[in-house]
Amino acid sequence: MSSTALEDLLIPLRALRLLAVDFPHLPAPDVDVSPLYPERLRLSFHDTSCESFAAFEQWRTALRIAPTAVVARMQSDGSTRVLAADGLFAGAVVVLTAFADVPAAEGVPNGQTGGAA
Repeated sequence: MSSTALEDLLIPLRALRLLAVDFPHLPAPDVDVSPLYPERLRLSFHDTSCESFAAFEQWRTALRIAPTAVVARMQSDGSTRVLAADGLFAGAVVVLTAFADVPAAEGVPNGQTGGAA
């Protein structure tokens, strides 16, 4: 049983409410609020195309998170691109994360690292 009460999540829940009011036209993200990180609101975008990055960029711009704050990486043996950034909104740390499949032509076959032979 968690010792965290719902009121302990007031900051990210208030931020979520304000985001819904201020940015109802933006793409809907997956939303996560957790008692493990009671000051954090996670917004994530999952897509098999690069459209998730467009949604990520729309939210990044709306939240005024600098482009230089974005971290790009690969996961799943190079088959998934990930963008991540965070900023403050209404007192909450808002964490943006986007996932998109790498097109097959761009992917590196499993077990190969590239480079000269």
